[in-house]
Amino acid sequence: MRVVFKLFASLADHLPAERRGNLVEIDVAPGTTVGDLIVRYRVPEKSAHLVLINGHYIPPAARAGRALQDDDEVAIWPPIAGG
Repeated sequence: MRVVFKLFASLADHLPAERRGNLVEIDVAPGTTVGDLIVRYRVPEKSAHLVLINGHYIPPAARAGRALQDDDEVAIWPPIAGG
């Protein structure tokens, strides 16, 4: 299956060199979860603050069990601070 994996802000540094901006298109095995991608790309769990699949929020407790589907788009943002 093919999915789009996007990492925003400082998390984009975890993507491989062949990325296009802040995203990569990757092949994953059936049954791969959002949690698997977080581990595979060494995204610190505490830094995966906002996780969306196709624009839908995935809470932390659901990430290990949410299997990806062909053509899913996974987007992850770190915590944001500002003033």
